[in-house]
Amino acid sequence: MNTIFTLPSTDEMYQALVDRDAEYEGVFFVGVTTTGVFCRPTCSARKPNRDNVQFFPTSRDALAGGFRPCKRCRPLHASGDSPDWLDPLLERIEQEPNRRWTDRDLSVLQLEPTRVRRWFKANHGMTFQAYSRARRLGLALHKLHRRLESATDAAGNHGFESLSGFREAFCQWFGHSPSESVAAESAVVVNRLLTPLGPMIAAVTSRGICLLEFADRRMLETQFQRLRKLFRRPFALGPNSLLDRLELELQQYFSGELREFSVPLDLIGTEFQGKVWRRLQSIQYADTISYETLAREIGLPKGQRAVGRANGDNRVAIIVPCHRVIRSDGELCGYGGGIWRKQWLLDHERKVRAHHPAHASR
Repeated sequence: MNTIFTLPSTDEMYQALVDRDAEYEGVFFVGVTTTGVFCRPTCSARKPNRDNVQFFPTSRDALAGGFRPCKRCRPLHASGDSPDWLDPLLERIEQEPNRRWTDRDLSVLQLEPTRVRRWFKANHGMTFQAYSRARRLGLALHKLHRRLESATDAAGNHGFESLSGFREAFCQWFGHSPSESVAAESAVVVNRLLTPLGPMIAAVTSRGICLLEFADRRMLETQFQRLRKLFRRPFALGPNSLLDRLELELQQYFSGELREFSVPLDLIGTEFQGKVWRRLQSIQYADTISYETLAREIGLPKGQRAVGRANGDNRVAIIVPCHRVIRSDGELCGYGGGIWRKQWLLDHERKVRAHHPAHASR
């Protein structure tokens, strides 16, 4: 299905290109007339002169314009997808999830450890060794909570040389011992999901989704700190059926096949925040509401600013659709994922509804 999107001004897009601004991932693509190549706004290649570029709303438009995809930033891949040179390592990780990887192992795979470390730091916020250790700990926690393994077995089965080393690593990551974890509630499981608008970070408890944010959002670290205080549970990387279900529903949403999410949510907030978030969830697909109207409907007619703050405190983007709240004059404002992502989402929903006005919600 073709979708029409509103592009920013040429000045704004060129400046985003110069700055390699990740907020514009998915907003536009740029074709370079001197090379015949088109790129993402964040491409690391040398920036072309302004007279030598053309801007396109989608990769399909860039291809139709006669440009070929850049081999460096791979604009036809999902934003944040892994590069080709890293694929052999990622395949081995899936084959041997409990392996304790070393720099020597990477060298055997003809990978430069520093290059691998930098990629994981940029895309996961931690080095490859830290990612690998967190993943092994997450798998161990999964087994411990289901009482499928003892702490001794978990240490040996998940790449730790000794029970004491396992306990130390466990305590450093989760804040308590493996034995205490067995008695505690399940961890908050975290993973990274790819979308047409860039990578998103999702977190889930045993009750539902508690976080869905764009990975480049400046408030992401603050949101994690709040979640730790609210849930008082360890965070882990690992398999989770709810995250799998969320990923599928997001794919369906972005392809225009789904209008109403069914994944359960686990939202904790003040009574006022709860009122705002529940009203957000009742806004119909592709519709919008003003901050003023929203405040009036929840019984606080002069509380536009308070409503705006509660909107900003929403930790579950898209599913709790704060992107559907706009100013009373119709202008867009106040979206943590970036104003152009807000425009993209609204354009997407309106186009889907225009093409399929009688389509079922799901």
